[in-house]
Amino acid sequence: MKKVLLAGGCGFIGSHLADRLCRRNDIDRLVIVDNLWTGRLENLAAISDARVEFVRSDVETFTSDTKFDEIYHLASPASPPWYMTQPLRTISANVVGALNLLNLLKPGGVIGYTSTSEVYGDPVITPQPETYRGSVDCTGPRSSYDESKRCVEAMLFEAHRVHGTRVKVVRLFNVYGPRTRPDDGRAVSNFITQALQGKPITIYGDGSQTRSWGHIDDIVEALERYFWRDGTDFPGPLNVGNDREISVIEVAEFIQSHFPKSPIVFLPPVAQDPTNRRPDLTLCNQILPGWVCAIPYEEGVMLSTEWFRKEVLVPA
Repeated sequence: MKKVLLAGGCGFIGSHLADRLCRRNDIDRLVIVDNLWTGRLENLAAISDARVEFVRSDVETFTSDTKFDEIYHLASPASPPWYMTQPLRTISANVVGALNLLNLLKPGGVIGYTSTSEVYGDPVITPQPETYRGSVDCTGPRSSYDESKRCVEAMLFEAHRVHGTRVKVVRLFNVYGPRTRPDDGRAVSNFITQALQGKPITIYGDGSQTRSWGHIDDIVEALERYFWRDGTDFPGPLNVGNDREISVIEVAEFIQSHFPKSPIVFLPPVAQDPTNRRPDLTLCNQILPGWVCAIPYEEGVMLSTEWFRKEVLVPA
């Protein structure tokens, strides 16, 4: 029986991964660590499992007498308004957190890390393959997140090369869906919460920037398959996301079509907001054959809207 540590397990993606881990019958202890900076305890409300232990702690300072068979590091904010406000804390959660977690890994165990498409910066090629080194700015306003993710990737792959540590690094593209914080600050959640509250839908810039939005149900299915279910030892990096590229203004207009009282307004662009995002999924199709982002964004947005309506905002 395995002992598993999930760092950031109260977060948007982390809590969905916790749900999937609880389905396993080969785990006798699941420790979920979260400092509740951006995570919310309510995200674990559906879990009632005697094997699960929640510890409120920074990932950098968490200690345990247990060495874990599997460790999953999701302890970092992913939204610019959050990580730009506390950049040093963001870097620490990623980098110092990863160093601490490596010390808690059982010999022969595996550490999984959710990296990000942000490591590609503002890409000049599209779609972006894992071999693309990116067009990045290591001193820019997004660097606390982008560069700390890149640093952890470097750390894990060096541990893999030099020490034989088993690692699995996934680069997630834009993920949305239920359990996103209403004040998350990213496009889909912003648009939905603004529309539900009857406020204007705000777009930063002209809305021509594109993203590849993947619904959380599809993304967590890929994480489950890659991290443990399919039995692959491929260390990564592995792109996971939706390869359907959609402009920000298209999403805003789609949401506004269901909330016509909310006008779309344009605000000054955010500094160094990437112009495009689209994963090259060639490698993903090899490692996770048959996996696709099956939920179209139109359906996913409506599912997310209903969740926000019922769980976060006063019911209409």
